[in-house]
Amino acid sequence: MQQTSKTNAIILGVSLFLGLTVLGYLLGNAAIKVKQFERTVVVKGLSEREYKADIVIWPLRFTISGNDLGKIYNGIEKNASTIKKFLTAKGISEKEITFSAPQIIDKFAQQYGSARPEFRYTAYQTLTIYSKNIDLVRSVMSSLSELGKKGIVFTGDEYWLKPEYLFTRLNKVKPAMIEEATRNARKVAEKFAKDSHSKLGKIKRASQGRFSIAPRDKNNPQIKKVRVVSTIEYYLSD
Repeated sequence: MQQTSKTNAIILGVSLFLGLTVLGYLLGNAAIKVKQFERTVVVKGLSEREYKADIVIWPLRFTISGNDLGKIYNGIEKNASTIKKFLTAKGISEKEITFSAPQIIDKFAQQYGSARPEFRYTAYQTLTIYSKNIDLVRSVMSSLSELGKKGIVFTGDEYWLKPEYLFTRLNKVKPAMIEEATRNARKVAEKFAKDSHSKLGKIKRASQGRFSIAPRDKNNPQIKKVRVVSTIEYYLSD
């Protein structure tokens, strides 16, 4: 009876050993196959295009100085009316022009010391042109000196007073640009696969980079450069 138990134990042990050995071989072989299947290449595809902006926002701020507050307000109204007539005569719609409330600065109230400025009051008013007719607005910009000859003083050194150009058609151009970026990425991947004597497989994962919109150059802010980079990982096989 004891002999039978020993024999059974030996047989069980050998069976377990052989089973674990075979299992280890199968798992090891499977791991090698999986590892081979997981050979991949990561590539980037670029799409870059130029588009004309859709909207221009053009702020204009004019100023007037004096010592009589009543005359200051009258001067602001007169200048605002002159500017509005000038713009509409050039073809800009009244609906595209908005005026902010005037700002009055009392320099005497801000003064320190005995010396007093020549003019006590300085007034500012800002008008903003919001238009889709960019070519027209840009032509008006170049003729602004005509108002200067009429005695209207503009200030525009501040950054926020610079014309702003907007591109609002991004959702319309996105699909075509993503397709182009993906196509360019595949070309790079195919070249890599060919050089490494491999075959290009399916996409493992892909990520679309952020779209960036920037002026083409400093002299042409109305022309926008739209750019996107897609990152794609492809499977490789022998």
